[in-house]
Amino acid sequence: MKVEMRTTDFLDRALDLYSDVVGVVAHDGTEYTYAEFGERVNRLSNVLADHGVSQGDRVALLAPNTHYFLETLYATNQLGAVFVPMNYRLVGEEFQYILEDCGANTVIADYDYAHEVEKVRDAVPAETFIGYRADDIEGDWTDYERLLADASPEAPDRPDISEDDDASINYTSGTTGDPKGVVRTHRTEHWHALVLNQHMEIRDDDTYLWTLPMFHCNGWGHTYAITGTGGTHICQRTFEAEGTLRRIRDYDVTFMCGAPTVLNRVVQYHEEHPDVATTGDRELRIATAGSAPPKATIDTVENDVGWRIIHIYGLTETAPIITTSNSPRRLAERGSGLKSFQGSETLCTDVRVVDEDGNDVPRDNRSMGEIVVKGNQVLDRYLNKEEETHEAFNARLPGYFHTGDLATMDEDGMIAIQDRKKDIIISGGENVSSIEVEDTLYDHPDILKVAVIPTPSDEWGETVTALVVPKEGADLTAEDIEEFSREHMAGYKIPRRIEFVEDLPETATGKVQKYQLRQDYWEDEERLIG
Repeated sequence: MKVEMRTTDFLDRALDLYSDVVGVVAHDGTEYTYAEFGERVNRLSNVLADHGVSQGDRVALLAPNTHYFLETLYATNQLGAVFVPMNYRLVGEEFQYILEDCGANTVIADYDYAHEVEKVRDAVPAETFIGYRADDIEGDWTDYERLLADASPEAPDRPDISEDDDASINYTSGTTGDPKGVVRTHRTEHWHALVLNQHMEIRDDDTYLWTLPMFHCNGWGHTYAITGTGGTHICQRTFEAEGTLRRIRDYDVTFMCGAPTVLNRVVQYHEEHPDVATTGDRELRIATAGSAPPKATIDTVENDVGWRIIHIYGLTETAPIITTSNSPRRLAERGSGLKSFQGSETLCTDVRVVDEDGNDVPRDNRSMGEIVVKGNQVLDRYLNKEEETHEAFNARLPGYFHTGDLATMDEDGMIAIQDRKKDIIISGGENVSSIEVEDTLYDHPDILKVAVIPTPSDEWGETVTALVVPKEGADLTAEDIEEFSREHMAGYKIPRRIEFVEDLPETATGKVQKYQLRQDYWEDEERLIG
């Protein structure tokens, strides 16, 4: 029997089996049972439908980790519309590009971030603007809670939704100046949540604390997985160590996710406040992704802070989880050093490391190749980018998605990322396109040449670093560049390290040799990534 795989299945199961369980706790402590949460989702669906949202339309959301993020995701999907979560750290021009590219007709925004959308409101296709705490937003925004209060709590009639229909579009920094819209279908989101349940050990008595931004590929899929399993979401608008530890104790948190930056800040806080409890009554596990934390950090988190680390790897395009080192069998054989690897392939996922000709590299933990992947959780396509989509699935090995990450693989199938083929900097868990930053800096009238590369950072993993060749006679300072950057790009993209150089190494065709530049800064590191 074939049954369509839809994202709505997860809330449906929670309502069927866990209607009386507290499913969502808002940032202010307000608790919603799954039945109450489901009614709010229905109210929002009816609001959106009354405002003209129908199957296939795009609803964009700009919000931190809140209950209304979760509500908007499910309310949009059960109408057959497409959910577009946006990074709240972007600025007006970047939101304008996203809203135009996806053609969103509705925008829902949080009071702390709506002003950036308001700046470009007249230039985007959206006609409906809904604000959470709209009275605190300048401009003509309709209040979210007032709309819900007047709407019906009855479930709307659902259209005939196919598992191959678009469910969400997640924008990620690419190697060109423009972000790419990663289109994920109901099937890819559904399958990914099932993979998460297996490898993240999610259970119905889990209490999940949101330290990972929900907008990151729909919170790595935990928006679906926690809900469908019957766990409890604890919403926290932003991460800071003291508040995080307080919520862990107050709600007896068992599971959370975070970039290595989260681990570093918790370790620092724990060292400064050793008497503050770091867990509730139950064991806490934390999933961290991307470049592995140093072994010293892993040991400190597990032995001193008392959290069990699950290391995973993936990309927005892969939902993201495609490998994990969460293997009790291998840990027993190899010890905690295993968690310095990105891990082996997840269930029903084919992960390979291949050379330029598409052949598997030897499993010797030395031979380097590109990570390619095939699995049901991999993206459907890049929105409006046919050439990029074709290249991503055909560059070295047709039929596999090409990650752009270079790695080795050992005899146990464990991969270890060594370098990045694409010009992406991962700083504090955020993807920064070096090309995008360069394009912006080239608009500065006193800059002749610039190269943007990652350099090592103990706190952020990688720091956005700009190597600048000023125009002859220009009186240019690092402060000038920082001020210019702040006016034109999101804060996390601004170069934190700016160095002035006489020239940049180039190939015979005039292309800057970034690999050589990176080597100069990473020569004392084991890998060319943070």
